[in-house]
Amino acid sequence: MESIWLEYGWTLLILIGLEGLLSADNALVLAVIAKHLPEEQKKKAINYGIIGAFIFRFGALFAISFLVNVWQVQAIGAAYLIYIGLKHIISEHFGSKKDDKEDTEEESKGKGFWATVAKIGVADLAFAIDSILAAVALALALPDSPLPQFGGMDGGKFIIVVIAGIAGLVLIKFAATWFVKLLETRPGIETAAYLIVAWVGVKLAIITLAHDKVGVLPHDFPHSTGWTIFFWGILLAIAIGGWFLSGKSAKKDEEEL
Repeated sequence: MESIWLEYGWTLLILIGLEGLLSADNALVLAVIAKHLPEEQKKKAINYGIIGAFIFRFGALFAISFLVNVWQVQAIGAAYLIYIGLKHIISEHFGSKKDDKEDTEEESKGKGFWATVAKIGVADLAFAIDSILAAVALALALPDSPLPQFGGMDGGKFIIVVIAGIAGLVLIKFAATWFVKLLETRPGIETAAYLIVAWVGVKLAIITLAHDKVGVLPHDFPHSTGWTIFFWGILLAIAIGGWFLSGKSAKKDEEEL
């Protein structure tokens, strides 16, 4: 019996680490979506988003067999993230100052507090499905525990997935708050942040294309070692490049002052 709980404990640590990796890109997306809000509303929007994410993830545990078949949710999430990422980059580098002004006015009018919370909720739902599917896949490999079933799963496995999910949400909250501050102190990194948002959208698109009912890519491709290394390699390259480029811009601005 003790060996079973050791195996459960080890799997929980792995799941928390996995949630930590997933929370990095999730948190950046939340920070970018909320960045236009006034300072006092940013934290509220992210907090409401975290509450929504908890509800979505907890609900996903009970409806996982249904959600596995709803590939449209992740398709919408992918399209939305790619759209907001590319829209910013195109308007930033190819739009005129007049267009930028119009975008700013449109942003202030069309992206109120609750609209932003709703958009965070859409992103949360797409991320929740990905996170829960990854967690359940690992948990199902565990031996059955002596605990009664809950939510259609073995009680021990259910608890493991819930604890890992809560840990991921805590990590997302702190990471998102940090990203919001980073975007304020180093505004030059904003373009890199939007590139990462679009790249995360590509990740969701890959998951959608590998869905059994879509079948464009092999089912296991999104979680293969090759794609995982490629995805994180590109993400880190964008982040590192953006950091150094934003640092040079900030230094140049200080010199001009």
